[in-house]
Amino acid sequence: MIKQKYALFLGCTVSVKGINYELSTRRVAEKLGLKFVDIPEFACCGFPLNSIHHNSALVMAARNLALAESNGLDIIVLCSACGGYLTEVQKLFADKKNKDEMKYINEKLKELGYNFNGGVKVKHFARVLYEDIGLDKLKKFIIKPLKGIKIAPHYGCHYIKPSKIFDGFDDPILPQSLDKLVELTGATSIQYKDKLQCCGGGILAVDEETSVKMTRQKLENIKEKNADAMTLICPFCSIMYDEFQSTIESTFESVYNIPILYYPQLLGLAMGLDPKKDLAVKQNQVKVKPLLEKIDKLYGVKEYVKTS
Repeated sequence: MIKQKYALFLGCTVSVKGINYELSTRRVAEKLGLKFVDIPEFACCGFPLNSIHHNSALVMAARNLALAESNGLDIIVLCSACGGYLTEVQKLFADKKNKDEMKYINEKLKELGYNFNGGVKVKHFARVLYEDIGLDKLKKFIIKPLKGIKIAPHYGCHYIKPSKIFDGFDDPILPQSLDKLVELTGATSIQYKDKLQCCGGGILAVDEETSVKMTRQKLENIKEKNADAMTLICPFCSIMYDEFQSTIESTFESVYNIPILYYPQLLGLAMGLDPKKDLAVKQNQVKVKPLLEKIDKLYGVKEYVKTS
């Protein structure tokens, strides 16, 4: 059993819009032997403020990093944008190239009673699964392989980009890590048009019409491939594909009915976890029942449907 302790950084969106993401992650981590420490003082990562007030965003991120460092813990994130920005600020200290910014940040942190030395690593939960635990070890936990289930993986924008801050993890042009994580569950990871396209969430507040069209385009492409579900690893992407799916259907007079699963939910199903109690599928906006029925048929039971 893997024994590793991390500070779990939820960010702003997960706690409000992604309870199913948080719960399924905690249950999967528990099964794998990962231990999470909750730091109540964690706050926004700073990313939303970066384009408006860069210095304030830096201090917000560094404060979170300093909290983890003071507890002697590395950070696991669930939001890709949080992961990207916290990593960017961590690299600023690790590389020690911009001493003026480092000095400014620690002066501001000192006013708040904190100090950061750069000794914290930040990783997305999916990357920890892929890199630190590894596919071979994860396969040992699969007790209900999802054979015949077709899954469309969505990487999003911030999980592996900008690649320079992620130490060469995965290929930003032809990524494979999420596909391989899907395939270890026994499911088939499908290829589809515009697979790496943005969910549209980044411009939702300024141009909802274009944002929703971007979301719709990917749903159309996935529908053409007859996917049983989409899996993703970012709460805002889930808002676009799961929460907005019914709105898109009514606006464009289309029908998709594509379940949107966070990756820990998908992995949890293959690990035999309870869909309702452990994976919170009732919180998913698009009904997951058709997918669960298909999984049950693989094993000739009605186990998952009863709990969905």
